Amino acid sequence: MQVGPHPTDVEAAARRFLLLGILPLWVVPGLADWWMHRRTGIERTSGTKESAVHALMMTETGVPVVMGLLARVNPLVLTTMGAAAVAHSATAVYDVSLATGEREVRPIEQHIHSFLEVLPLTALAFTACLHPDQVRSALRGGPHPRDWRLLPKDHPLPPAYLAGLAGVIGLGVVLPYAEELRRCLRARPRAS
Repeated sequence: MQVGPHPTDVEAAARRFLLLGILPLWVVPGLADWWMHRRTGIERTSGTKESAVHALMMTETGVPVVMGLLARVNPLVLTTMGAAAVAHSATAVYDVSLATGEREVRPIEQHIHSFLEVLPLTALAFTACLHPDQVRSALRGGPHPRDWRLLPKDHPLPPAYLAGLAGVIGLGVVLPYAEELRRCLRARPRAS
């Protein structure tokens, strides 16, 4: 896959690792976490409240991922990624405190959470390393008007890659967690 005009070997390897490694494999710990929720009967314990927090965390990671895939990386995109990573970390702390008060959270699930907490930071770090000029611009406050606009990439990612990644995320994240939320909503006691 061509990922840029003339990347150096290190740059090309970093892009491949980000696009073909980190992003699609992020689904694995997400699916494992969903399985742990299912195994421990989330619908009978913390229920809809915890499942809604999971949806929030997916949004906190999904928005900056979509921006990074479709938009030119500039101070706006990097700042959004950084803010989202901080928000995701804070939400993750809340999620675990909510879960441990309501259901058993085994050490293996905590270990899975470790991956889910570090992957947004890893994706941000790789993106920052691939765009050092934009990091410098962000640190200077983004002095140019184009620094704070959402712009299309100069070299868009191939549609087949984007469709494949969307399929992986749809099947490995969206569907399982939608099923979890549905289970929680159906198990919720009804007011008489």
